[in-house]
Amino acid sequence: MSAENIGDFSVTVTNEEVVAALLPMQAHSLPLSNLDLLLPALDVGVFFCYKNPMANSTNNKLTFGSMVGTLKKALAQTLISYYVLAGEVVLYNMGEPEMLCNNRGVDFVEAVADVELKCLNFYNPDDSIEGKFVPKKNNGVLAVQTTLLKCNGIVVACTFDHRITDAYSTNMFLTSWAEIAHLTKPTTTPCFCRSLVSTNGTSVIPHSLNDMYVPISKLVPPKTTTTLFLSRIYYVTTKQLNNMQLQSFINGTKRTKLECFSAFLWKIVACAASKGNKKGTKIMAKMGIVVDGRKRLCKGDKKKEEIMRSYFGNVLSIPFGGKLVEELMEKPLGFVADAVHEFLEDAMTKEHFLGLIDWVESHQPKLGVSRIYCGDNNSNEKGPSFVVSSGQRILEDKMDFGWGKFVFASYHFPWGGEAGYVMPMPSPLGNGDWVVYMHLTKEQLEIIESEATDVFRPITLDYINNSQSPAVPSHAEKPHDRCFLYARLTTTVHVSSIHCAKERGRETQTPNGGRDGVNFLTPIGDWGRGIRRVNLPPPYLIAILSKSDKLLKEVKAIDDLGFLIIGEGE
Repeated sequence: MSAENIGDFSVTVTNEEVVAALLPMQAHSLPLSNLDLLLPALDVGVFFCYKNPMANSTNNKLTFGSMVGTLKKALAQTLISYYVLAGEVVLYNMGEPEMLCNNRGVDFVEAVADVELKCLNFYNPDDSIEGKFVPKKNNGVLAVQTTLLKCNGIVVACTFDHRITDAYSTNMFLTSWAEIAHLTKPTTTPCFCRSLVSTNGTSVIPHSLNDMYVPISKLVPPKTTTTLFLSRIYYVTTKQLNNMQLQSFINGTKRTKLECFSAFLWKIVACAASKGNKKGTKIMAKMGIVVDGRKRLCKGDKKKEEIMRSYFGNVLSIPFGGKLVEELMEKPLGFVADAVHEFLEDAMTKEHFLGLIDWVESHQPKLGVSRIYCGDNNSNEKGPSFVVSSGQRILEDKMDFGWGKFVFASYHFPWGGEAGYVMPMPSPLGNGDWVVYMHLTKEQLEIIESEATDVFRPITLDYINNSQSPAVPSHAEKPHDRCFLYARLTTTVHVSSIHCAKERGRETQTPNGGRDGVNFLTPIGDWGRGIRRVNLPPPYLIAILSKSDKLLKEVKAIDDLGFLIIGEGE
């Protein structure tokens, strides 16, 4: 399905009401945790798009009104457990925010739009989503909007107060909401026990935290001229993600997809910063990555880890690194990925999060904020900055309210800071691709769209409907597109020769008698445990290691990166 993307359409509100928890409750206060207090007053949106549910339903009574009724009824029941979302944030006498759990309810908006789903320009959410489908939260902690499209498709969108919930907690709530709509018992009951993210004050506060966070009272007022940020949504294929990892190997070290993706983006932002820069001027490009501390605070405590799985609130830190633009541009991707791993490593520990909790405590009642959120306005190192979060937990088949799986979903977070924001999420196709929401400067997006078009492709309905994106084949069927082999050795192997053979359909001609077998690079010697790269002369694409001219192993196991896993006795 394809159609001309349009942004010139209207959305008309047809009804507004407040949905409160089904059961009454005694009003009470709930303090924000020290980690909650590190978030400024930001609203984050998420939206889910469904094709015409009525066309595929065997229930003739399914209408937009009945679907809205289901959403409201399930929401009222869900708010019994997630009562903080039906409250509001207030300031007590020291000026510090806290939750007033008074069941004021959730603002719920119903609307209609004179546009079809196939015509929505998801690539440009500033044009198609902002101010139209994602509700503006005027009161409380959560706002919901359900919109009927011209084609009878629907969009369900929510806006949350980030001071109260992170992406993990948001997904907990959305899962429970959908489960209750299905008349099933929620799999998770939220926990609001703040002692889970508190310390006894004996933690050593790392000095590095003063470089990562700053009391709001010490911030320099923003410049009168602010940078223009735009929001765009792209997709990145699993092949490109794998290629980033393959390009990032240094000394046999494997980095995560998120580290490699972030490193690639860091280089692009550096390239954009170099344009028009006066020669000799030093510019520092800074990048942060959001780290979830739930498992890290448990550090092997299985009982606490089980409880933390249901903890509702912010358990985040934003470590970041800075490199000179010239260095980021000149160095290979592997070097940059190592730099990403280095600044992440220190923040992925229990000690880091305990120190961060105590850092907040030591500055109270003054509130703090991540330095990178404030951009270079509060730094001696001038240059662009951006943050990469991870939306890999965004719900796929779980966001079914009773009328099927969504066809597209994304976070929407034009957060208003002086830094950019990037959120990669799994593709709704379930094929390993990523959907990437970006909130970056106009100049940075122009570089992405001129120099990285093979990686970042604008999201389209053709892609969403899979008309131009066939499923990724299995490793056995996957066509080889490079003339080298990465081998992961699980033990030391003495290799006397390497043989190659052409691929014939799904069968491989072996070098032991095969007509296409070619022996080369002999002798090889001992290969220790680790990763080796072997260059193969095209068009020979299948490699077999042999020992003493006998077949050591015809490789069968291939891991998620395409490594051949080799070891004697396997």
